[in-house]
Amino acid sequence: MASPKPTSMKTSPIPTGDASIAPTIRDPRLDFYRGLAMFIIFISHMPNNWVGNWIPGRFGFSDATEIFVFCSGMASAVAFGRSYDRNGWLIGTARVSYRIWQIYWAHICLFLATAMMLAAIDAAGPFDKTYVNSWNLTRFFTETPQQLLGLFTLTYVPNFFDILPMYMILLLMMPLIMALSNLSLWLVAAVCLAFWALGQLQLMHVLGLGRFAINFPAEPWSDRPWFFNPFGWQAVFFTGFAFMRGWLPKPPVNKSLISLAVVIVIGSVFISSVAIREFGMTWVSQWRSDNAMWITKTNFGLVRFVHFLALAYLAWVLAGDGGKRLIVKGSSAMAGTTRRIIALITKVGQQSLAVFMVSIVLSSFGGFVLDMIGNEVGPVVLINLSGCALLIVTAYSASWFKSQPWKRSATG
Repeated sequence: MASPKPTSMKTSPIPTGDASIAPTIRDPRLDFYRGLAMFIIFISHMPNNWVGNWIPGRFGFSDATEIFVFCSGMASAVAFGRSYDRNGWLIGTARVSYRIWQIYWAHICLFLATAMMLAAIDAAGPFDKTYVNSWNLTRFFTETPQQLLGLFTLTYVPNFFDILPMYMILLLMMPLIMALSNLSLWLVAAVCLAFWALGQLQLMHVLGLGRFAINFPAEPWSDRPWFFNPFGWQAVFFTGFAFMRGWLPKPPVNKSLISLAVVIVIGSVFISSVAIREFGMTWVSQWRSDNAMWITKTNFGLVRFVHFLALAYLAWVLAGDGGKRLIVKGSSAMAGTTRRIIALITKVGQQSLAVFMVSIVLSSFGGFVLDMIGNEVGPVVLINLSGCALLIVTAYSASWFKSQPWKRSATG
């Protein structure tokens, strides 16, 4: 088989899985589904929130994290791929480096803001529990000099603060992938597959190759690795990247593929956490334990990947070619309401970094509020809806500030 011709870094417009589009046009599916992921992440991170028991990830293996990482890969192909295409490898890499720098400081500020809020809550107590301890941040306050060093060197990465460090490593891999793409797309695929295999810690140990397994340490005082192993998760990131770059062709829409995807998604329900919790299928717990290396979230196991691809395919079919079903036309009240809802979700997806940072702080505060007022239906629904509304406000506020309206005022 002949090696596919790689996409040149000097071409424009950027080829995508659907068609060649102008660099300034964003695929509506990208921001819409990433917006949905932001709401799900907020709900799932909130302690004592039973709504989190019913998010899509509880019905299978993959969840909102896969959506976020996949769509981020697609967005990176558009945003950073354009820099590589127009300005070459060096300038493209410089832009990626600048984005990594921004995310690094976003991670630091997010951690410090959340830690400060939890400390303030504890200081206002006493309560039935220590909130700093409930987020496993006690050592940061009792061993601050050591853990501050770990925080800034990313060797101290507490749970709930894993996504942005993982995302930084994925971006750090992009210059390598773009350089390899000029040689052969088969080489790109081989390198991504090799990184994924090395990131499968349990599988590598089973094969007797555990010394070659790779991840990063999350705590200086233990052997716990990063919860999101970037070497495993780069597979879903660069899959989205490859589709948007046109390195992978768009999948055909036919009854056979749709049926297969539906079977995978529905079949997964019977070996999901919902099957254990709601249907008393206790054998599922043992099955999941015995097959942990295939469904692991930390290392992004193969079964998770298959489940996500099935979901992504169905979502792609439902949205229509080019996301045409997300562009609602008509003047009826129903059409207008649907159009506004889609616009709100899309805006959240467009400002995903700012929304994600606010969602972590809001989810931790929301958990505290639920501890105070109880988890009856009314309070829980109110807290979830209020939090989602604040995420929408955050998205529109971030968009407004990014537009730099003061410049328009100065020249108006």
